[in-house]
Formats: sequence, structure tokens, C-alpha cells
Amino acid sequence: QVQLVESGGGLVQAGESLRLSCVASGIAFRNYGVEWYRQAPGKQRELVASLTTGGVYIRYADSVKGRFTISRDNAKNTAFLQMNNPKPEDTGVYYCNTTPRRAWGQGTQVTVSS
Repeated sequence: QVQLVESGGGLVQAGESLRLSCVASGIAFRNYGVEWYRQAPGKQRELVASLTTGGVYIRYADSVKGRFTISRDNAKNTAFLQMNNPKPEDTGVYYCNTTPRRAWGQGTQVTVSS
């Protein structure tokens, strides 16, 4: 059974960095691309960042370019989202997933106060 477990969220002030983690189990993680999404209250889930299996191709939403960094550690079946200089508009529940997508995990709440 495939599981994706996100962690690392919390309440931070604007500008205070945090790093999200996503541990995958039940799959050969290295064979799949990884994506981070977020869902703000009352809004649709949106793609924040994506990373291919070999880490060659990386994409970011325009709203987070230059502030967020996606990475992965295949040996630990883990993906990361480094959030630098977060803003209040980055508040939401953050989810990871593979490509192709699987069942969603529970996500991790990020709240950025001004």
C-alpha cells in the first residue's frame, strides 16, 4: 500500500523559513517524479513545485519562484520543500504526490502570519 506522509508545517512569521518533508512508502520512490501542492482555505489545490526522477527538470509556480526549493533524497524515500521568505499568501495545507498521482496524504498545515 502506497503512503505519502507530509510533515514540517506549522505557524511561522512572514520571512521565517521552514522545510516540509514527504516520506513515501510502498513504492520505488526513485522511479517517480514528485510534486508539491497546496490548498488555501476556499481555494482549489494548486501545484507549487515539481521535480523529475533524476532531478533534471524542476518547475515552480510563479508565486514561489526564487523563494521555495524542491529537492529529494531517494535513499530515504523523501522529498522536501524548502520555504524561504514565506508570505501570508503561502498559508495553506501542503501535500506531496508522485507523478503519476496517487492517493493524497493528510497534508501538513502551513500558516504564515504577517
